[in-house]
Parts: sequence; C-alpha cells; structure tokens
Amino acid sequence: MGRSFFSPKDSKIHSPFVLFKANFAALSNFLSVSTFEALGIEEGLLQSIKVLGFTEPTPIQEKAIPVLLQGTKDFIGLAQTGTGKTAAFGLPLLQLINKDDRFPQALIVCPTRELCLQITKDLTTFRSKKDNISVTAVYGGTSISMQIRDLRKGTHVVVATPGRLIDLIERKAINLEQIHYVVLDEADEMLNMGFKEDIEFILKNTPNRQSTWLFSATMPPEIRQVSKKYMDKPFEITIGKTNATAALIDHQYYATQHHNRYEVLKRIIDFNPGIYGIVFARTKADTQDIAERLTREGYDIDAIHGDLTQQQRDKVMGLFRDKSIQLLIATDVAARGIDVTGITHVINFELPDDVEVYTHRSGRTGRAGKSGVSVSIVTPKETYRLRQIERIMNTKA
Repeated sequence: MGRSFFSPKDSKIHSPFVLFKANFAALSNFLSVSTFEALGIEEGLLQSIKVLGFTEPTPIQEKAIPVLLQGTKDFIGLAQTGTGKTAAFGLPLLQLINKDDRFPQALIVCPTRELCLQITKDLTTFRSKKDNISVTAVYGGTSISMQIRDLRKGTHVVVATPGRLIDLIERKAINLEQIHYVVLDEADEMLNMGFKEDIEFILKNTPNRQSTWLFSATMPPEIRQVSKKYMDKPFEITIGKTNATAALIDHQYYATQHHNRYEVLKRIIDFNPGIYGIVFARTKADTQDIAERLTREGYDIDAIHGDLTQQQRDKVMGLFRDKSIQLLIATDVAARGIDVTGITHVINFELPDDVEVYTHRSGRTGRAGKSGVSVSIVTPKETYRLRQIERIMNTKA
C-alpha cells in the first residue's frame, strides 16, 4: 500500500482554502517581481531570452543576477535543480565577457558530460543576439585532440567536466591564467562523485579570478570547507530550504518484503500509464537485471550505467529525451547531472544510504514549476532510513 510521507496534519496543505491562499501569495509575488531589464541585463541578451519566452526572472535569477553583474563578488547560491540556475549565472557571465579578447575569460565546471553539453547549449542560445562570443565544451568520452583544436581557435567561455579539464591543464593545452570568473555548478554532486581534490586543483590554477560563483542544491560540510578556503566573504542566498526537495514533489512509499520488490515496481508502472521517469537502483548489476526483466515483459525502458560506452550512453539518453522510452533505469553515478524536462516520476527501487542522494534523486522531477512524484519501495530493514529521510526533510509518514 502506498503512503505519503506527509502526516495528516501536514496534508492540510491540499485543502481548497489553503491552496487559494498559496495561489494568492504566488500572485502577489508575481506582481512584485522584477524584469530582466530592471535587473541590469543588456539589450542583446534581453532579445535572446525574449525569443525563448523568458518574461519574469525566477527567485534565484532575481537575487543572483544583480550581484553577479558586479563581477567582483564571490557568490554562493543554494537552490534546487530546475529553478533556473543556468540563466542566473549564464546571463551575467555573457554580459561581463570582453568579446575583443579571444582567450578564456570564464570557466564553468560541472559534474557530467550531459550537464556540460546542456549548459553549453543554453549559453549558446542566450547569446544568439549577442555576436562573437564563443563557448567551448570540454568533457570526457570524446576526442581530446579535437577539443584542443577548438581551444586553440580561441574561445571566451569554457564549460568543462573536472577530469577532462585537468587533463588539458596537465597537457598545457589550456591557459587559465586570464580566467576572471569561475562557476562551480552542481557543486555538491561533484563532491559526491569524488571531485573535491580536482576542484581544489582547478581553483589553484585560476590565480587571477576576480570572483568565484558556487551553485549547489545542498551545503554539505565539504562545500563549506572549499568556500572558506577559496572564496572571500561570499554573498550567499538560499532559495527554499537547504537539503529539502521541491515543494511540488509528492513523496510516497510502498512497504513490501524484499522478494516482492520487483512486483511492486511493476504495479507502480502499471498504475501510472502516462509515467515518464527514472528508476534508481544501487548497482550496475541491479540496473541491468531490472531492465532486462522489464524489457522481456514488454515495457518501454532502457538502462544507463557505468559499463556503457559513451556512444551507447548517448543513444539511450537520446531515446529517453525524445520519449521513445518511458523509463530509464539508472545508478546514481550514471544519472548525475541528467537534466531532462517533464519527468513525472522518480522511483527508488531501494532507498539510498545518504539523504542528500535522496534529495538529488527526487530533484529529477518537480522541476520548472511542474509537479512530480517521488516513490520509494521500502522493505522492513529500510524503515530506519525512511525515518531518517523524514526527519531531515521535516516530514512524517
């Protein structure tokens, strides 16, 4: 039987009266919100984002953009995924770039190839009406020699994954001496993936940066340590609660015995015919096993894990993005940085050990103002982890 994380007391938020009050508050915020022009965004960028349909800034954009446009202040922005962080740092970055100086002036570091490509695509779109600014992506899983050639042609902004960037630094194929702005995006995910030393190495190799901008969904102690060591009195803002998932996500769990876990997963899928989501499993073997069993039974799914080649991974992600498959079965490492819009459900085949991992999993849905569902399949042995998640998230089953 499925049960919501929220207690009966908390579930009153669904009453019509409270819903009306929430909508009225949202309307008040809407009426008072700034415009991108009022925040200081220049005309060329305004034209680009107008074409994209951007009308009013999101809370993270409204608070971050005026600070970042100064170009001299270190900044920490804590906000969940799907809140518009790329535009929050991307628009000021493009505005601060001197297009006449064709060398890397800004560096954006992010955890995965997928996110690297997504940021590059977004920046390219943002600067469509602002000519002659070059954005170059460097990431693993593809030819480093081709990326070196791209860098030698000259570029203004480099978007990079940590491992490939360090390879380029050690080969002396990229010069970071004139980097003015460093952005660490999805900083908590990079630390979870073991990139702490890489991040510190990169910061040490950008000695002339004027400001460092750190964006993260959570603030674990490791990130606080990095900020104290490499940032100078950063301006910090928090959108929503740190370590909390988006308010539009409905958290549910199904209690079952371990040997029934797969059957419960099938029931969840069957009860939601329009489902479009990610199923998280602990290991590559579990991922492959679930995918093979569901495929044999006629479900439109595929799996993504560390044993796939980059070409295979790209093929699976392409099928998922164009909704040729309904469900992606993934390990946490393989799913890092996946940014796909419209995901309706996240299913935890097993609960993770770390509450922050649960936060990141859940954050794949309920994005950009849309609602979503995070479902966990819980066995008796996992009850203590469920209670831990409830406690950290300030909810009760």
